[in-house]
Amino acid sequence: MSLDIVILAAGQGTRMRSSIPKVLHPVAGKSMLGHVLDTARTLRPDSIQVVIGHGAELVRERLQAEDLTFVMQNEQLGTGHAVAQAIPHLKADQVMILYGDVPLIQQETLVRLLAQSAENCLGLLTVSLSDPTGYGRILRNENGEVQAIVEQKDASSEQRKICEGNTGILVAPRVKLCEWLARLSNNNAQGEYYLTDVIAMAVADGLRVATEQPASQQEVQGANDRIQLAELERHYQGQAARALMQQGVTLRDPQRLDVRGEVQVGRDILIDVNVILEGCVVIEDDVQIGPNCVIKNSTLRRGSTVKANSHLEGAELGEGSDCGPYARLRPGAVLGAKAHVGNFVEIKNARLGTGSKAGHLSYLGDAQIGDNCNIGAGTITCNYDGANKWQTVLGDDVFIGSNNSLVAPVSLGDGATTGAGSTISQEVPAAALGVGRAKQRNITGWKRPEKHKK
Repeated sequence: MSLDIVILAAGQGTRMRSSIPKVLHPVAGKSMLGHVLDTARTLRPDSIQVVIGHGAELVRERLQAEDLTFVMQNEQLGTGHAVAQAIPHLKADQVMILYGDVPLIQQETLVRLLAQSAENCLGLLTVSLSDPTGYGRILRNENGEVQAIVEQKDASSEQRKICEGNTGILVAPRVKLCEWLARLSNNNAQGEYYLTDVIAMAVADGLRVATEQPASQQEVQGANDRIQLAELERHYQGQAARALMQQGVTLRDPQRLDVRGEVQVGRDILIDVNVILEGCVVIEDDVQIGPNCVIKNSTLRRGSTVKANSHLEGAELGEGSDCGPYARLRPGAVLGAKAHVGNFVEIKNARLGTGSKAGHLSYLGDAQIGDNCNIGAGTITCNYDGANKWQTVLGDDVFIGSNNSLVAPVSLGDGATTGAGSTISQEVPAAALGVGRAKQRNITGWKRPEKHKK
């Protein structure tokens, strides 16, 4: 059967106390609506309709994609009214309703719900709760068959004792759903058009209401305020940590790891506390990551080490290489096998060859550094002339003395050496010594300035 998905994302989220639309608030570095869209796409629907209202332009701007149709709900008159705005765009056999502020819904749950869909059946996702306060209650007859949903504000005291709550997620035949939406009334405590009223209509029309439940209640939890948002974040991170440990990663403290993207891991990996993995991160076998590191869109090859307080973005560490503590590897930084980058070294758009070392206090930008080179402390590549970037090229076995400035564009041949304190602005041939510093002179009898007495 063909499938259209409608995602409701028009709410303001006043309890967030934010100028940002509720559905754009992040969980694990991605907007709540972004999570829902990713899950929806795994079902390969014929279309995805996103109903927007408050902050509509910002939602469009952040999430615009070819496979999305944005539908405006100019007045927020309830969930039924929101779905009705998408009717002109619906053409598939079945329609699934999802929510932009319920980010942790899982593909497996939705696949099970879809399996219930048929011409004569409505699939409804419910959840069993110890405290269902705020949820619509599922009303069943003596045979256990769903008859209707009653919202909390409209429920009697007896109905409020029911622990089976409505998640709002459902799958219904498109033709029937359109008929039911046209018949909705706002004669209720909220004065809104409830989508939940279609359940009783389905029963009255002779359709069976088949229910499924999620693996955990957090999967269908929404976020209406910052507290609930934090709860979703912690649940997501707990799940991510467990998944990594199941794949062979040792976490010093699973509660002090944040995953904000997609992580591919090998075996026998050690990750210390307060590490953030962001974007697309690949970690091969036998890698060790020290505490307080941020690793974004980077690849750590087999046996590499990231020491404490290092920041990597768009970088690649070769096999057996190491960086840190306090190293910063910016986009385009590549360490060859067994290369070493020490504390307070920054590398950007530069390659450090096999076995090369930059021990401390250096900046290497727009550089190609060969194998087995030694970069002395305090070395910088002067790669920017105020308008353009230029390259520094070092051959193999180059030794750069401490406190050097390499003024690009410049190249140093294999086996070249530079003296400490040099400014190198011209080519240094292979096996030559380059010295670029003023001649020292000593002034005898010189007296230091003295502080004037007040």
